[in-house]
Parts: sequence; structure tokens; C-alpha cells
Amino acid sequence: MYAVVGCSECSNLWLIEGRSETTQCPRCGSRKAYEKRKKFVETDDAAHARDVRASMLANRQGEGDAFARLDSFADLEDDVADGVVDESEYLAESGLDVEEVKAAGERDPRGPTRNGSKTEIVKGSLEALDRPTEDEIVAYARERGVSAEYVRNALEKLTRRGVISESRGRYRLL
Repeated sequence: MYAVVGCSECSNLWLIEGRSETTQCPRCGSRKAYEKRKKFVETDDAAHARDVRASMLANRQGEGDAFARLDSFADLEDDVADGVVDESEYLAESGLDVEEVKAAGERDPRGPTRNGSKTEIVKGSLEALDRPTEDEIVAYARERGVSAEYVRNALEKLTRRGVISESRGRYRLL
């Protein structure tokens, strides 16, 4: 059950799902019993409740005619789900050469295997490897385009901050 309710204090409109004993206005914080709230519509359809609230807000702003020309939320969601454009089509329609963009990506100095920030890669090594040594972490990160110097600095900083711990030359996430 969904209800479009209004606040008598600040005139805010919002949706409530289900039925609780009391409700609190998300704008002003006033709390009232559910039964005392003004309910403009009660329905089992969430999309219908959203449409009613949106229509009321548009009418308040003098845009009721413009809102009436729009499709319902459910129809708009269907349009978005069907209208996804893939990367190649988007680049081509933007006037870019898809093959040239792909080649530029392959020339990335970080390499095609890098995934995430340098720090995320260092942390990822601690998740992927079982209590690794510094050399094992450096090797892992080097395969993903991160320099050994960066890895050593990152390990030192992460240890100082208490994100990781080092014991007898072995590291682990905390």
C-alpha cells in the first residue's frame, strides 16, 4: 500500500509505503499519527502514487499542462531501459572514430590491465594474496601498472594510518 500524504506544517508532499502508527515529515520533521495525515491518494501501485505526487507538485508550480504532456513514470522507466546506447554507438554518433579511441586506450601508459586507483590496487593485493611480503605486493602491483616506489610508500602510509598491519615482513588488511 502506498499513500501520497501532506504535511500541515510545511505543505510538503511525500510517499509512504505501508502503514505505520506515526509518520514524520522529511522536510520539517513534524510527527503525526498516520490517521491524522492528509492522504491525497492510497493505492497498491507505486508508479501511480509517484505520478499523483508529481502531478500535484507540477500543479503547485503552475506547470500542470507541461506535466500532462509527459508519460507516466512507468512508461519513462521502460523508455530508459530500452534506450541504452552501447559505447561504440555513442562514440560513433558523437563524431569520434571508434577504432582510434580504442587504440588510444591501448596506448594508456598505465596498461590495459590496471583496474582502480593505485591505492586500491595495493589494497587489492592484500585481499588477493595470503599474508604477502612487500616483494609479493610489489610484483602484484607491477603487473597492474603501479611502480614499486609507489607501493612501498603506500604500504608505509597505510600502516601508519592503521588500515593495514605488518608483522615479520608480512602484511594484512585490518
